[in-house]
Amino acid sequence: MGKLSIAAKITHVPSMYLSELPGRHHGCRQAAIDGHKFIGERCRELGVDTIVVSDTHWLVNAGYHVNCNSRFAGTYTSNELPHFIKNMTYAYPGNPELGRLIAATATGHGVFTRAHEIDSLELEYGTLVPMRYMNGDQHFKVVSIAGWCAWHPLDESRRFGAALKEAIEASDSNVAFFASGSLSHRFNDNNSPEEAIHMISREFFRQVDERVVELWKKGDFATFCKMLPEYNLHCFGEGGMHDTAMLLGLLGWDAYDKPVEIVTGYFASSGTGQINAIFPLP
Repeated sequence: MGKLSIAAKITHVPSMYLSELPGRHHGCRQAAIDGHKFIGERCRELGVDTIVVSDTHWLVNAGYHVNCNSRFAGTYTSNELPHFIKNMTYAYPGNPELGRLIAATATGHGVFTRAHEIDSLELEYGTLVPMRYMNGDQHFKVVSIAGWCAWHPLDESRRFGAALKEAIEASDSNVAFFASGSLSHRFNDNNSPEEAIHMISREFFRQVDERVVELWKKGDFATFCKMLPEYNLHCFGEGGMHDTAMLLGLLGWDAYDKPVEIVTGYFASSGTGQINAIFPLP
């Protein structure tokens, strides 16, 4: 019998990798990196063997998709921000059995999902960045789910999340699930000064993000779920905030009422709002 042991909303900002490198931004994202390491240690304490990531950098236009190769390895350069992430090597084991079960379960509930075992289907940095700090020793198997669902209703991702929970419980795996994406996601305008890497793009986005974090701290997801579609629309939700809809579908949607555990407090990165937060299981 499988088990969901931990669930979280996590950042994956590429400046975390930049933070490792010599130069003026060295160490700038240490708090976020430490947050990932803390979550990775929590996973180890809970006996997790597989990390499932909803990756808002994996864009899909139709259906739901799971990347569940038996092994992932390569050298990654971001085509979006090659000056932030270039030549980043990675290697992680996968969990094809769980990936196939997720796809079959979701499809059985009317959310058509494909599981892929294709060597040339590479991981995106919404998965690679957190795995760099949580899973550098290849302790955990990895399954990546497309979280940038361009033409999908948020409620369908809620239903996918509920099916994901069922699949995990029917598996042989001890699972962590991470919604890998930002809060507000409006980048700074082109030609912004370099120091804007540490700024929010609009004060409006900061104010809404901070209100959202307050609701999460209170466990008021009944209110948050009501506002999620408008929050996504007006604050440029990353990947349509489908990662967050999956997370809350997994946890019970608007019936979920646990105060979150803030691991890395709210911060701005290149105009966007970011956080690492563990969502206690109901």
